[in-house]
Amino acid sequence: MTLLLGVSLAGRDVLLVGGGSVAARRLRRFLAEGARVRLVAPEVHPETALLIRRHDLPWHPRRFRPSDVTGAWLVHTATGDPRVDRGIAARCERRRVLCINASDGSHGSARLTAQLDAGDVTVAVASTSGADPRRSAALRDAIGDLLASGRLPLRRRRAARSGRVDLVGGGPGPADLMTVRARRVIAEADVIVADRLGPSAEVLQDLDPDVRVIDVGKRPGSHPVPQEEINRIIVEHAAAGRRVVRLKGGDPFVFGRGGEEIQACLAAGIPVDVVPAPSSAIAVPQAAGIPVTHRGTASAFHVVNGQGEITASTLEAMADDAVTTVVLMGVAALGRIVRAAEHHGIAADRPVAFIESGHTPRQRTTRTTLGRAVADAEDIGLRNPAVIVIGDVARADLLLPSPERIGAFLA
Repeated sequence: MTLLLGVSLAGRDVLLVGGGSVAARRLRRFLAEGARVRLVAPEVHPETALLIRRHDLPWHPRRFRPSDVTGAWLVHTATGDPRVDRGIAARCERRRVLCINASDGSHGSARLTAQLDAGDVTVAVASTSGADPRRSAALRDAIGDLLASGRLPLRRRRAARSGRVDLVGGGPGPADLMTVRARRVIAEADVIVADRLGPSAEVLQDLDPDVRVIDVGKRPGSHPVPQEEINRIIVEHAAAGRRVVRLKGGDPFVFGRGGEEIQACLAAGIPVDVVPAPSSAIAVPQAAGIPVTHRGTASAFHVVNGQGEITASTLEAMADDAVTTVVLMGVAALGRIVRAAEHHGIAADRPVAFIESGHTPRQRTTRTTLGRAVADAEDIGLRNPAVIVIGDVARADLLLPSPERIGAFLA
């Protein structure tokens, strides 16, 4: 039977006996833990030598001496000679010093686990009967996949002394386009403050029943929860010791008011972090086969909040053949944008695309031109959520031939 203990090696003396490839791998782990490492080996592997120089580690180029154990909290032996390693392990046993014997699978009095960190949780896997590192690593990776998907219970069960806030970008919609970190942070949350366009339906359905979900979603013309109140909610719950996820569509820093929420948390002394995500400004056009940049067509892109003022820089971007203009939250403002473009002298045949409900089964793409954009939007009943793309990348035949050209190829 094996009892696994979590031992901090930070600032503690670790002795490595042997300088081969095994020692090189283990040396990296010990250094990452902040251990004070010294080595005893007649020769060292080139990778070990590099680490010795880089970290200015004490290396004694000779064979092991019994006195080397003095002062060590942990000894790792991997000389390549099982007899020597067993002797070192036996000496450590007599001195009551923990020893990892990496040579013959007998472990010694301690062992290294295959481990991974998920937030503030460490998962460790070890064999109880002889060393089997490949099996341990495979099991660790399988657990890591479950953690990444948010399917394991990562939430704290004891009240924390202090809470925190994570601003999490949900990306363009589907849960499988979210980052691994986003899924893990959501699995740790006590409170989720969610926007309307975040991937809430898929992601939140498997949460514990006692996780509180607060809907603060805004709709066109309806902002039932003002930003100041959202700031107050996330700060209040975090100050009560809860882990708060502010779940947004797209990226928190692309028209997501993430900066304001960061400021509110910092002003209240609340730890806060940001989990980025693919912005809908890029990901939604991509879903329709529209690259926002394309060699020989567009070398830059300009992202606009359709609810804001139409600035001179936006008009210059729409007029520049080498720039793609992407308009978010622009359905209601489409007529105003087109009139400003026409007044600025932008060509009426400038390509335009509407992508509604991108990356969902309801996705619909409409190709038009600046001159016909308003009429076509009315004809199809253009609705939010939609991304509007203005520029040559919106041409239907940019990446693939148009249907007419396909017919000509087949004739």
